[in-house]
Amino acid sequence: MSETGTSIRDTAGRLDDVSKRIIEQLQDDGRSSYAAIARAVGLSEAATRQRVQRLIDEGVVQIAAITDPGAIGFHRMALLGVRVEGEAQRVADKLGGLAEAEYVVICAGQFDILVELLCVDDDHLLQTVESVRAVPGVRTAETFVYLKIAKETYQWGTR
Repeated sequence: MSETGTSIRDTAGRLDDVSKRIIEQLQDDGRSSYAAIARAVGLSEAATRQRVQRLIDEGVVQIAAITDPGAIGFHRMALLGVRVEGEAQRVADKLGGLAEAEYVVICAGQFDILVELLCVDDDHLLQTVESVRAVPGVRTAETFVYLKIAKETYQWGTR
C-alpha cells in the first residue's frame, strides 16, 4: 500500500485493514478530523483525506447526520411486511418513492418486501399504510408498530 492512500482494497477486492479502520473511526465520530483519523490508523493526514474521499466516491461510505425521529416530530415508526403479485422490484421502486419509507428491502421468506416507515403519528401511519395497499402489485401489507427501539447501530461490516 502506498502512502498516497489510493488503494482502499486488498488483492482480493475486499476493503483492506486500513480502510476498515478509517471507517471504524468515522463510525465512532463522523466529525473526527483527518488528522485524528490519520493518527489512529497510521497514515498521513493527506493520505487519510484521499482514502476517505475514495471511500465516498466508490459508494462505500456516506457521511451523514443521524437524527432521533422523536426529537424532530416523528413519533410513530413501523415495519411493514408486504406480499406482492408480480415483480417485486417494480413494487419496491414505487414504495421507495414514499417520503415515509426510510428503508425498503426485497427479501425472501414470509414477505417479499420489508419497508421501514417513519410517521408523525398513528393517523399518518394509517394514511401511509392505506397508500401502500393501493399500490398496484401489493397483495397484502402487515404492519408491525415499533413500541421501543432496543438497539440501533450504524457500525456495519468492519467489526
